[in-house]
Amino acid sequence: LGVPSLVLESSEKLRVYGFGLTTWTNGWKALDALGVGDILRRQHLCLTSCGNVEVRCVLRELMVEALANELPSGTIRFSSKLIAIEDSGISKKLHLEDGTSIKAKVLIGCDGINSVVAKWLGFKETCFTGRYCVRACAKLGSDDNDGLEPNFMHFFGKGFRSGFLPCDHKTFYWFFTWTPTSQEMEMAKSPNKMKQFVLSKLEKAPSDIRSIIERTEAEDIFTSPLKYRPQWELMRENISKGNVCIAGDAFHPMAPDIAQGGCCSLEDAVALARCVAEAFDKKKNVDYYYDNEEEKEKEVYKRVEAGLEKYANERRWRSIDISLTSLVIGYFVQGDLDFISHLRDKYFASLLANVMLNKSDFDCGRLLL
Repeated sequence: LGVPSLVLESSEKLRVYGFGLTTWTNGWKALDALGVGDILRRQHLCLTSCGNVEVRCVLRELMVEALANELPSGTIRFSSKLIAIEDSGISKKLHLEDGTSIKAKVLIGCDGINSVVAKWLGFKETCFTGRYCVRACAKLGSDDNDGLEPNFMHFFGKGFRSGFLPCDHKTFYWFFTWTPTSQEMEMAKSPNKMKQFVLSKLEKAPSDIRSIIERTEAEDIFTSPLKYRPQWELMRENISKGNVCIAGDAFHPMAPDIAQGGCCSLEDAVALARCVAEAFDKKKNVDYYYDNEEEKEKEVYKRVEAGLEKYANERRWRSIDISLTSLVIGYFVQGDLDFISHLRDKYFASLLANVMLNKSDFDCGRLLL
């Protein structure tokens, strides 16, 4: 939308955490608004098990590359880890790990669950759900996936849940969530041990599903604790303050139980772009009204502050709804009690499908002002 920006990336190159991102209709609407929807559609299968709803499991690496390729040259600055934020008049002075500093008229924290920006805004450390998740990607040969339909396949057991989704004709993404013992937390550090652990839990699964796990390389298995922000914190804390705000996992980290974390982050991007661009829109804010540069900068700050407040108001309750629903569903599906397991096995499949469809029925709008 014509607003120059700089992405501070802590890594030395484009990086990807996790492997697959289940992208529902609402996520595709956001990707279309960002101009990369059709690029990614051509690279991924549409899952047939979800009726008229568009669902594809997108490889995170391809999504990151597609988004990065749309940026002007020099937009991403690598090896630029943010360590501190300082007020500098109406700007923010950003101190980086390499000793350099940058002044910013607007600071948007998309820096994940350990966000420096969220902490500056007053948010506490994220909370542990008590559950872990194994995420993995299996690369299959041309004949290895014969008979496997492009469906979202779920498996449940006492205290765990697992899912398998094809990304394309040669790649399967799978996950496994459970509540670990202290011994299993230690085991989570070893991809090979986690692979055998998942196979032991899914011993009754069809042979073709077990084959996907068996063919997964150790370097393609990633295990991590599931974190979230309490809903009351999202209600009362500042999502934005002055010319600073947060988005994505820095704002609303959530468990993957309704597969909306990534989609919700994409929604953030579109809403935030509109609000920031409106603050800098020269058609609506004529610069020659101001007598000097300082007066002009103060007025820009006011417009940015109003724009970020608009974004925060637009995204707060949507994010709380998605995050809370995901948290509740997660505890329900992994319940150890026989009564809970009975309800889950008898009613949960249709309940989960309805919840996923309902939460994906959302349009973040276009980027046009």
